Amino acid sequence: MHTREEQMAAFGRFLDVLDTLREKCPWDRKQTNESLRPNTIEETFELCDALMKNDKANICKELGDVLLHVAFYAKIASETGDFDIADVCDRLTEKLIFRHPHVYGEAKADSAGEVAQNWEQIKRKEKDGNKTVLSGVPEALPSLIKAYRIQDKARNVGFDWEKREDVWVKVSEELGELKVELEKDDREAATDEFGDFLFSVINAGRLYHINPDNALERTNRKFIRRFNYVEQAVVNGGRELKDLTLSEMDALWDEAKRQEKP
Repeated sequence: MHTREEQMAAFGRFLDVLDTLREKCPWDRKQTNESLRPNTIEETFELCDALMKNDKANICKELGDVLLHVAFYAKIASETGDFDIADVCDRLTEKLIFRHPHVYGEAKADSAGEVAQNWEQIKRKEKDGNKTVLSGVPEALPSLIKAYRIQDKARNVGFDWEKREDVWVKVSEELGELKVELEKDDREAATDEFGDFLFSVINAGRLYHINPDNALERTNRKFIRRFNYVEQAVVNGGRELKDLTLSEMDALWDEAKRQEKP
């Protein structure tokens, strides 16, 4: 690993290159916050994909791409005199110190749970902190992640189940209400109830310390892997998927599952 001096030198070299590109490269010179935003979203998802795969080399690469965007936005702001990368770093550092009084102050916290319980109150004390508990949840978050963050923020101020096992009553209740509306063939009401059911399942995942987004992505990848096995087996047999019966596909699916077992 590099020393702190080497790390600072590498960061300085990176900023020097960015300055040069912003000055001399036609593409870099024309970029704005608006033009970069779609690419930032894409780069963030690519980093998440590498993290999900635990691909260390790709994680390093994608972190660099995300860092480029952070520095690029700061560079654009410096050109209008709003702020620069030093302001970004200083503000972040001060925020970290302020939000960790158990490290930099007199507060006590012996577990991650105790730290989390004080998190929202600390954030609301900040000069530009959230005015309400849930106002800090970005509107643009994907709905599944947003639901998890909403529930977690509510938990931080004590709005949560006393016993996590009790959540299953709510899950069963929401599933029952969904089935009722589906039987009525009321699309609007069923959509509402389906959302309530998903929200309750996400809540269950949170209570049992299972990140629902990670869990669903693992299932997505598992389904793709098994379906690809089925498709390839069919192609190898000189047939097409549309020619198979459901029972034949189920048999190949079970075979794919057996292939995954150690």
